[in-house]
Amino acid sequence: MSTDFDSLTTEAHRPDLADIDRRTTLDIARVMNAGDATVPGAVAAQLPSIAAAIDAAAERMARGGRLLYLGAGTAGRLGVLDASECPPTFNTSPDEVVGLIAGGPEAMVSAVEGAEDSKRLAADDLDARGLTADDVVVGVSASGRTPYAVGAVEHARARGALTIGVSCNEGSPLAAAAEHGIEVVVGPELIAGSTRLKAGTAQKLVLNMISTISMIRLGKTYGNLMVDVRASNEKLRARSRRIVHLATGAPAGVVEEALTATGGEVKHAILTILGEVDAPTADRLLTRHGGHLRAALTAARA
Repeated sequence: MSTDFDSLTTEAHRPDLADIDRRTTLDIARVMNAGDATVPGAVAAQLPSIAAAIDAAAERMARGGRLLYLGAGTAGRLGVLDASECPPTFNTSPDEVVGLIAGGPEAMVSAVEGAEDSKRLAADDLDARGLTADDVVVGVSASGRTPYAVGAVEHARARGALTIGVSCNEGSPLAAAAEHGIEVVVGPELIAGSTRLKAGTAQKLVLNMISTISMIRLGKTYGNLMVDVRASNEKLRARSRRIVHLATGAPAGVVEEALTATGGEVKHAILTILGEVDAPTADRLLTRHGGHLRAALTAARA
């Protein structure tokens, strides 16, 4: 039977795996692992497009814009996951990086019938968030044609927001609708059409890049250290102490004193040690330089 699925590599059937249910578990695992190993190469082919999208996104976010992911099913869940990890990692506010899934929070754990088929629902979800022209909207869809993701990008672009489309098929409506189309073609899945597999892995890798590198560009790191980490539990408090030590080489007592003086703010503590300034001065310098520790440190030493 010929359907619209025939043109989608994410929905393609692999005849060579028609007997997979009769193979040994080890053989299936080897086949699956070999397929997964091709995903980073597919992402690598899109690195120029990914980098261009990130530079544009960081520019908007530096003006106060937000990063909003919208998708349905697995794609939507991946967006919510990436967004939820930004506050503890980069000390962002919950409203700075947002994941919206078709059907709302209920859809994180169970299907919400028809939600992904509505472009209007995506527009309503964005409007409810007070979409502005400084925002960055990322539509995520393995097929690249999910109405919720496509509608989100179309609506956001019409409002002047920056738009990025992440999909796993060439020539997708999502990429066509977005200013920055990222199409990571990973090919047919082990189980035909199960896009939580290679396509899901590819989307997770791309979203990791978008959020992480944008935060690097925004000064949320010092080298490869998470200097904006939010110490909300003992593990993160221990990590904070370690980060200050790695950045400064200071002994434990000095590190503890700096963190106490700055209310546990890692970036501020590093600046008091390396810049030889007090906590209020560190705060003023970081505010003046938009939170960029290197710039603040240069100013302190001057």
